[in-house]
Amino acid sequence: MNDQPNYFELFEMPISLKVDKQALTKKYFSLQKKYHPDFHPTASEAEREKILEMSSLVNKAHKVLGDPQALLAYVLGLQGLLAPEEKYALPPAFLMEMMEYNEQLSDAKMDGDIDAVRRIQTEIKAYEIKLEQAIEPILEALEGDYSSKEKLLQMKEYYFKKKYLERILEGME
Repeated sequence: MNDQPNYFELFEMPISLKVDKQALTKKYFSLQKKYHPDFHPTASEAEREKILEMSSLVNKAHKVLGDPQALLAYVLGLQGLLAPEEKYALPPAFLMEMMEYNEQLSDAKMDGDIDAVRRIQTEIKAYEIKLEQAIEPILEALEGDYSSKEKLLQMKEYYFKKKYLERILEGME
């Protein structure tokens, strides 16, 4: 991500894992007004192409900055700690827990036990909430100071665990 424009600079915001949604929306509309092709009908073809490119960049930045999981991945990428399509080795204890959930889920689906599937889904969502609560103090400690590689690596592990849980939940729907 380091070779891409910095979305925080584009939106004139400090790097943060907690983006002010109201400020983000306000700046988004301001940038859309500035770069939307409809507001530049007399621009030359080259200018219109550049404006369209900037409009697309504004949309992409807004989407990333507005999605907590995408935002986390983006900040980790800015810090050089997350590469696109990176494979990450999650802790064995976590993987064992997930394997148990997957086995239970597979059995419940084979048996056609909708109640068991819902129970597993509820347990996984509760696990996800517990994970979010555990990472909150680290997130607070990082705010405004992204120099702690140890804390950022904890956020990276959280990112991959959350991504794993979301894949399981998506597969249940």
